[in-house]
Amino acid sequence: MPQVSAEATQPAQDAGAPAPDGGGAAPVTVRARIESKFPRGLVIRLIAYLFVGHLFAFFVYLLFVLGAENQ
Repeated sequence: MPQVSAEATQPAQDAGAPAPDGGGAAPVTVRARIESKFPRGLVIRLIAYLFVGHLFAFFVYLLFVLGAENQ
């Protein structure tokens, strides 16, 4: 029969709720949650890749438009 630890039987505490001992933890804001989930470097690379990707797509579109005019 598997053994259950005492920690597993206690209910999980909500991450945004203050500690029961009155620790006075400030509520987690939306910005803090987003910044903790997505590293800053990842956001910068994502924006850069989106910009470069759209720039490349515009260049390819421009090639097709200019190529169609020459026929």
